[in-house]
Amino acid sequence: MPIEIPEAEMEFTAIRAQGAGGQNVNKVSSAVHLRFDIRASSLPEAVKYKLLATSDQRITLDGVIVIKAQTTRSQDKNRAEAIARLHEMVALAAKPVKPRRATRPTLSSQRKRVDSKVMRGQTKATRGKVEL
Repeated sequence: MPIEIPEAEMEFTAIRAQGAGGQNVNKVSSAVHLRFDIRASSLPEAVKYKLLATSDQRITLDGVIVIKAQTTRSQDKNRAEAIARLHEMVALAAKPVKPRRATRPTLSSQRKRVDSKVMRGQTKATRGKVEL
């Protein structure tokens, strides 16, 4: 079940995109900055905590996610892409952590490991000063 994020909690700012675009690039603000305040959002507390705990460079120290979308020349498409990236981040944080099941190495792999260590030790034992 995906988590719904109301658009009222997202803040959009149109900025000029970087890169090639000819004369048009200096006139049109087609890139989009999406700002989303995690702490003030309606997300479940567990998801908020997990998002704030991640070390993602898009999350500021104040707990605001800033996503810049500028891949297309259309502001609407860039806005949709920014929203999709935000949903992806939240879905990743909402995914439960799979608990680790402790396993043991097989008996044969333990024996192989010890045998290889013994062989290596014997090889090294033959090295050394030559007595005349």
